[in-house]
Amino acid sequence: QVQLVESGGGLVQAGGSLRLSCAASGRTFSSYAMGWFRQAPGKEREFVASISGSGGSSFYADSVRGRFTISRDNAKNTVYLQMNSLEPEDTAVYYCARAVDWNIKTTSSGYNYWGQGTQVTVSS
Repeated sequence: QVQLVESGGGLVQAGGSLRLSCAASGRTFSSYAMGWFRQAPGKEREFVASISGSGGSSFYADSVRGRFTISRDNAKNTVYLQMNSLEPEDTAVYYCARAVDWNIKTTSSGYNYWGQGTQVTVSS
């Protein structure tokens, strides 16, 4: 059973930055793409970013491209989401997820393991 544990959420003012981390259990971390999703109150969960198993490729939602950066350290079984220039619209619970294979996935159906989520609140 794979476990994903997110950390790094919190309260930040608009224009500020946060870095989320997601630590994964298991020995085959580099064999799977990882992704970040978010869910705001009253809204559906939405894709934020994904990174391939090797870390060589990444993809972002239009709403965060240029502000957020996804990265991974396969030696530490950890994926990160660096969030800069945060906006109140970025307020949500952020989830990391492990994909079903090594390639980038942009929909939740492409992921089969999920973390418990971490709250990010951006004040105006």
